[in-house]
Amino acid sequence: MSRRTVLITGASSGIGRALALEYATSENALLLVGRDEARLADIAELCRARAAAVVTGRIDVRDRKALAAWIAARDGEVPIDLAIACAGIVSGTSAQRPLDPGEAMRAVLAVDLMGAINTIEPALEAMRRRGRGHVALVGSLAGLRGFPSSPAYSMAKAAIHAYAEGIRPALRREGIAVSLIAPGFVTTPLNAELVAPQPLKLTAARAARIIRSGLDRRKPVIAFPFILYAGLRLLTLLPARFGDWLLDRPGVDVPLTRERETSGP
Repeated sequence: MSRRTVLITGASSGIGRALALEYATSENALLLVGRDEARLADIAELCRARAAAVVTGRIDVRDRKALAAWIAARDGEVPIDLAIACAGIVSGTSAQRPLDPGEAMRAVLAVDLMGAINTIEPALEAMRRRGRGHVALVGSLAGLRGFPSSPAYSMAKAAIHAYAEGIRPALRREGIAVSLIAPGFVTTPLNAELVAPQPLKLTAARAARIIRSGLDRRKPVIAFPFILYAGLRLLTLLPARFGDWLLDRPGVDVPLTRERETSGP
């Protein structure tokens, strides 16, 4: 049986790293993209120890041309079956910083939104020529309703949700599946310094198992934990003032990102 080729961005940390380990079997060839050379080498070694074939690319997802060229080259060698746009950062507010500064907001949009587009655009180009494939975009439950603690992050993830929903029908007609992944709180370095309630938080490994199970079934939406997902969906139907009151917690502190809009100096 031929190996399935899986592309994962953000593979050197967090959910992306956990997904790489989840897919690391002799049945899969992994294309792992990340920025941290040491962490990328580490996850590649762990995946190879599990008999997966691995190719790594040390690329910033904000670098559209470099990422597109790398994806096209790898797809030319072995067609990509599944592309998971997982790279992301978070930034937010605190009592002393009630709004996202402009540079932080633009950085979050550049990585979380445009980085995802930069990933799936070249992958889709090849998949559409073949008439088959599967792309997955990692959103968040924060994309269902703007969180006062992370407005820029919520905005980026809401855009991911809308984009995935918007392209799904047309691509389905071409034989390509589109999955939207919307996790709740997950134990990752991304939120290690987050000072806030994190109900029903899952480990990255558990989140990766849920995601893979959904992707194996080509589910259009993989949202978890279900209780939080259902609660936030319900919240969007209630008066806005109630949602504002429920989610506005002055004691919450989401660290400010040090990233910037472009990957250069």
